[in-house]
Amino acid sequence: MTERIEGVTISHPERVIFADAGPGKAGLTKAGLARYYQQIAPLMLEEAADRPLSLLRLPDGMAGERFFQKHPGKGFPKAIRQMRITESDGEDAAYAYVADAAGLVAAVQMGTVEFHIWPARRDRLERPDRLVFDLDPDEGLGFDAVRAAALSLRGRLLDLGLEPWAMLTGGKGVHLVVPLRRSLGWGDLKRFARDFATLCAQDEPDRYTVELAKASRKGRIFIDWLRNERGSTAVAPFSVRARPGAPVAAPVGWDELAGIASARAFGTQAARERGWAGIRRVRQSLTRPIFAALDRALTG
Repeated sequence: MTERIEGVTISHPERVIFADAGPGKAGLTKAGLARYYQQIAPLMLEEAADRPLSLLRLPDGMAGERFFQKHPGKGFPKAIRQMRITESDGEDAAYAYVADAAGLVAAVQMGTVEFHIWPARRDRLERPDRLVFDLDPDEGLGFDAVRAAALSLRGRLLDLGLEPWAMLTGGKGVHLVVPLRRSLGWGDLKRFARDFATLCAQDEPDRYTVELAKASRKGRIFIDWLRNERGSTAVAPFSVRARPGAPVAAPVGWDELAGIASARAFGTQAARERGWAGIRRVRQSLTRPIFAALDRALTG
């Protein structure tokens, strides 16, 4: 049995990927997931198109194995496009990217549930255009702590002259994303991300940490600034997450965030209905005065 969606042949369209898709929702099949990505494509591709990406694949659904794949293998459909990137060891490697709805649907045909994107587009790989802070709470913290942290970090970024937008991850946390003009390289992006996260942890050590070790996160929120290195990825807006209930990584407005009780607040239907919800995504620059202000705060 097959089904054609966006010109892509979906094999086993009846296969259940998620046994349930949230409270009161029926299970989500492979065809249902493909149709979601077909319908959300105009919104999702605003951020996800033409970026090297990693795919989280679950060929047999939530009950089976799962694995990340960033290098296309044999049998990848043409709708999932490929490019060559020189890696840190000097060798070229193939990377996947998508440019249209057919690419998203073709990835679902291969068992993809999640899409994770680079902070740069393929036409200017050495000039990133997004800065991402992933607020990852310790297991013992509730979403209220994450929400408060997101609002606090937003205030800190605004003080530096940067306006982020927010995204529920569909897991436990929140991403703060600053859209950037493509004026600086990876070194500057990484330095700003590291120093800003370090400043937050330095000022409020009982609230934040920048240490990777799980033991250091007890009762605190890990500010993951490592999403801002060349080759790093972050989950794409509107990607379904491979978690019970099929939650979606959903952009949210700052006023709206105050009333949200969970990072898994929105499923596929809600994501389609709300879209970008009027969220401001204004491209900004990491200027010398911003770096200077951050340096003064760190050393002062």
